[in-house]
Amino acid sequence: MKNLQQLLAATTVLAQHGPTDLNITALTLDSRQAGPGTVFLALRGTATDGHQFIARAVEQGASVVVCEELPTELNPATGYVQVADSAEAMALMAAEFYGHPSQQLQLVGITGTNGKTTCATMLHKLFRELGYHCGLLSTVQNQIDEQVIPSTHTTPDAIRLNELLAQMRQAGCTHVFIEVSSHAVVQHRVTGLHFAGGVFTNLSHDHLDYHGTFDAYLKAKKGFFDMLPKSGFALSNADDKRGAVMLQNVAGRRETYSLRGHGEFRARLLENAVHGLHLEIEGREVQFRLIGVFNAYNLLAIYGTAVLLGEDATEVLTVLSGLTSAPGRFEPVVSEKARITGIVDYAHTPDALENVLQTLADIRQPSQQIITVVGCGGNRDGAKRPEMARLAAVLSERAVLTSDNPRFEDPNDILAQMQTGVPAAALGKVLTIADRREAIKTAVALAQPGDIVLVAGKGHETYQEIKGIKNDFDDKQVLTEMFALLGK
Repeated sequence: MKNLQQLLAATTVLAQHGPTDLNITALTLDSRQAGPGTVFLALRGTATDGHQFIARAVEQGASVVVCEELPTELNPATGYVQVADSAEAMALMAAEFYGHPSQQLQLVGITGTNGKTTCATMLHKLFRELGYHCGLLSTVQNQIDEQVIPSTHTTPDAIRLNELLAQMRQAGCTHVFIEVSSHAVVQHRVTGLHFAGGVFTNLSHDHLDYHGTFDAYLKAKKGFFDMLPKSGFALSNADDKRGAVMLQNVAGRRETYSLRGHGEFRARLLENAVHGLHLEIEGREVQFRLIGVFNAYNLLAIYGTAVLLGEDATEVLTVLSGLTSAPGRFEPVVSEKARITGIVDYAHTPDALENVLQTLADIRQPSQQIITVVGCGGNRDGAKRPEMARLAAVLSERAVLTSDNPRFEDPNDILAQMQTGVPAAALGKVLTIADRREAIKTAVALAQPGDIVLVAGKGHETYQEIKGIKNDFDDKQVLTEMFALLGK
């Protein structure tokens, strides 16, 4: 329980009406959860505007309403607080309500287009192996040590985020690793948090449906580094052309990592094979279980982060060499009879898909075909759809374009946009099958013994979202079923 004025201490209040000396027991942005002792925060979202539900929250008995625009009629029994930005106010109030848990933790945020989940998940695994109690906040799942808490967003809303951090602190966690999405930065979900450090992986075409322009997307990512405290560190990919931009306004320690020899943390790729990566890091040769150049960058970022957090370099590399990646990230499924290698990967951006396909091209045998199944999500950035199809067609022997999470779009409209990217010379090796299960079945049927079937786009997701309904669908499970069904 916190006093309202205490909760508002860090927030710029434009106007305040009604009772002010109130004790608050809960914060919510859902009017259905409002009640006595509750602060209802009216947020303007992309789909709905919380201001439309102020009356309902008041009817439910909300003690306080925080909003950007005051209603025309004010209930004298309700406190009203007008602010310039409800999302920012919510983050600052949530941090205060839960006792600023991030200040008692070593909180590290990872941002970038690709690699966030792998880095956050493996940092959690690494620090658990090093003997720490740790928290994880990722796209795949949230964890307190080994206890799994379901995840619904890459970065939870500010209330839920501070609540989770408070639970982690209460459970004795010393370190927490969190994915920081571009949406989370502009929507103030991480505002008010104290970070020990931030990590930048890379930047490529994504989320332009939300941000509008690439510059706005870049600015959102950079905004995370701009907010890091002077006591924290910023670790950036020196080989990404936007890596230096991320560090421009950093108040604290600035560090970089590189495979090309220009970073404080350096590595040299010795071998990239189907059994894993062989790297030389800081003069030490290490064999890792992960595959692909993109994972070499992830491993180097993880290593640099651990060292910057004060861990022994040799011990970090020893433990890291035995770890596996996150679920749905370059995850293999091998058929029993024909020894066809299935790869399930979350690649849902052109850059990620190209990385995976290029990795497969680098490690395959000359006789192995690559057959790719790929789709694009509905109600998302449409500009990347032709490029995803082009990459699948050009970098595979066969490609099957299919549905991903169509959401509220017609899958056939999405596929039509994808098809415009297929070069004329590659049309003969591309199939279009809207039903994802049938698409995977067809890819497996086309595969000969020893071939590689890449199923891209969904990775760890165990559902397919169609017209607001999440239907059970697990790429890994379906791929396994088709191997058995077709006797492969």
